[in-house]
Amino acid sequence: MKILKFGGTSVGSVENLNRVKDILVADQEDKIVVCSAMSGVTDQLVRLVENIKFNDTDAITRNLHRLESKHTDVIDVLITNEEIKNRLKDGLSSMITEMFEITSQEYSDVINSRIITYGETLLTYIFSGFLNSIGVSNILLDAKDFMYVDSVDNPNLDRVGEKLNETLKNNPESSLYITQGFVCRDEKEQISHLKRGGSDYTATIIAASINASEVQIWTDIDGLHNNDPRYVDNTHPISHLTYNEAAELAYFGAKILHPQTVSPLVDKDIPVFLKNTFDPDATGTIISNKTYQKGLKAISAKDNITAIKIKSNRMLMTHGYLRRIFEVFDKYHTSIDMITTSEIAISLTIDDTNYLDEIVREIETYGEVTVDQDHSIICIVGESVINDKNSYRLFEILNFIPVRMVSYGGSNNNISILVDTKDKIPALKFLNEKLFLSEKEVVL
Repeated sequence: MKILKFGGTSVGSVENLNRVKDILVADQEDKIVVCSAMSGVTDQLVRLVENIKFNDTDAITRNLHRLESKHTDVIDVLITNEEIKNRLKDGLSSMITEMFEITSQEYSDVINSRIITYGETLLTYIFSGFLNSIGVSNILLDAKDFMYVDSVDNPNLDRVGEKLNETLKNNPESSLYITQGFVCRDEKEQISHLKRGGSDYTATIIAASINASEVQIWTDIDGLHNNDPRYVDNTHPISHLTYNEAAELAYFGAKILHPQTVSPLVDKDIPVFLKNTFDPDATGTIISNKTYQKGLKAISAKDNITAIKIKSNRMLMTHGYLRRIFEVFDKYHTSIDMITTSEIAISLTIDDTNYLDEIVREIETYGEVTVDQDHSIICIVGESVINDKNSYRLFEILNFIPVRMVSYGGSNNNISILVDTKDKIPALKFLNEKLFLSEKEVVL
């Protein structure tokens, strides 16, 4: 069985939903289709959550009305059979009523999760009904029945597989199943979610849990590019990536993939195909365990990075010093991206500033602390990239753009630099020119 995931843009309009239908009809193999919410809907639901926090009943009513109107319009255009159209509208109205009842409850994390995961529920309900109305038989599955991941960082694949296989057995035989991305249940079996962009992760968790043959992730771009095409001209899709390369690029900002997407698949050796909904025949990118080419592959950038420098009057390498620093970040569940040290100072970066004030307050007992925000990590990725004879070219950037930190050698597959975010785009363009467009000078 294949797992196909379609993102918000792919399901963002009636025209695009028809494109997805054509892709599904053309593929006769058994498949589970994972859908995101329509583009813009999750943002609307996040605003609705803010309305709940402040008990703004007028804004809640307006938001829910807009949400219902958006999806009603889709039903009106997508469905031609009046009986089916009215039945879908009735179901949509019932879901909006459910949401309104939830908004009257006191805000909590569970309320937040229940609300912001409704976008996927609404879309899959309409899309499944549409497919059935045109004779494309399918079964709509509720992800809340089987996505018992327990921990987002370390999903319980056995439990998901057990629940999903049970769900499949309880439904009539079908070659096509439609379900929701993003939504899951946590270790307390409460409704939760896999963070923004988590529908990719849903697809690979499902694939790993039932040993699917492959995963296809359909977006609005023909594979993962060697640089960010939003900012840089003359980029191109990469035909093959290893799991390690894809994980590095996703973690350090490649928007086409959720950072944890490939992690469930590595031990299962299930390939991932990144495909373009608007150009289905394009080759795209294949992600697997196979290494087709070593060396420089791609560049990605991660924004909203905060740099923290800790300068100690004592010798930095005093026994236990680094451990005490790291324990502070561990206490506040804050991950560190980059780190460099000197004899008297340590510099590191974080992307989660929820507990920044508390962290700084505690670290100040160990030394003088300087915080610099609005930075970006630029990551140069490729299998054995540090052994590539042309990697030296990236350091020419030091002549033109101020670089705050450099991380080299921590991984054979990744070289990272930290720059002020205002210098990110010039840096991406410079590196694209030096690493991919200039004539290669191999120095032996």
